[in-house]
Amino acid sequence: MASHIGRRKFLATLGGAAAWPLAARAQQADRVRRIGVLMGFPESDPEAQLRVAAFREGLQKLGWTEGRNIRIDTRWAALEAQAMQRFAKELVGLRPDVILAHTTPATLAVHQETRTIPIVFVGVADAIASGFVASFSRPGGNVTGFTTVEPTMGGKWLEVLKEIAPRVARVAVLFNPATAPYYSELYLNSFKAAAASLGVEPIVAPVLDASTLESVVAAQAREPNGGLIVMPDIFTTGHRAEITLLAARYRLPAVYPFRYFTQIGGLLSYGSDPFDQVWHATTYVDRILKGEKPSELPVQAPVKFELVINLKTAKTLGLDVPWILQQRADEVIE
Repeated sequence: MASHIGRRKFLATLGGAAAWPLAARAQQADRVRRIGVLMGFPESDPEAQLRVAAFREGLQKLGWTEGRNIRIDTRWAALEAQAMQRFAKELVGLRPDVILAHTTPATLAVHQETRTIPIVFVGVADAIASGFVASFSRPGGNVTGFTTVEPTMGGKWLEVLKEIAPRVARVAVLFNPATAPYYSELYLNSFKAAAASLGVEPIVAPVLDASTLESVVAAQAREPNGGLIVMPDIFTTGHRAEITLLAARYRLPAVYPFRYFTQIGGLLSYGSDPFDQVWHATTYVDRILKGEKPSELPVQAPVKFELVINLKTAKTLGLDVPWILQQRADEVIE
């Protein structure tokens, strides 16, 4: 239900674009343009499907219609590195006018295949450390896009977790170093600084594959007053059902990066709005198709963040959610 709400919000944002002058649309080239889309998630993921659908509808609102002036080729990599690289090579071989890459691994795979075809990314945490751009203001190559979070988020996640579960004394940061190698500098510094000021023991908890998820979560629950911060990693989002179930089983208060974790039973989430990113990515694809270069389009950090609280999960964990925190939330699930 909430996913559909997010989609409606996205489409409402697009509404203004429908009023563009017909003359502007007429300037678009007569030939059919080709757009490649590489998704880092399996095709069966409903959240990923909604984003692709929103991207297509956004382009249509901007005057780009499949079968008339654009063709969209979509590939789903399903969290597999080899499939990611194979599909990236396949998309580049189609010689599209622009490629939309979703997640850091997908962007990396496409970037390794081409330094000339324009690439617009979404769902990337650190575009500079990943080697995609020289700087936010001057990307400098064939890549630009929209980052998911900013460096101080590590500390903000800990602060909101401490607010909803004030007794937490040891908090582990959960991520996969294979798919999120940049976390050591990007988020952990602010996380550790916040931990020091809040009197919390910071724990780095790398998870190498799905088979080790339970052992990592269980280790955090061996002593009382443990908690979790789940990073916005393609691995953690792909295994969100398992992670939220494990946190519930071991009775660990946890904070997640996106709304859809909370919708399936996570305690609370704080992060950027994925549909807002898709909208902005759609406008960049539109501008590139009209002749602008990625190097001229600055990388943008998120400006819209959502706080979502699951009161049912809080009650199960024996947590009394402060009223002031509920008032700050964008959504409260009861």
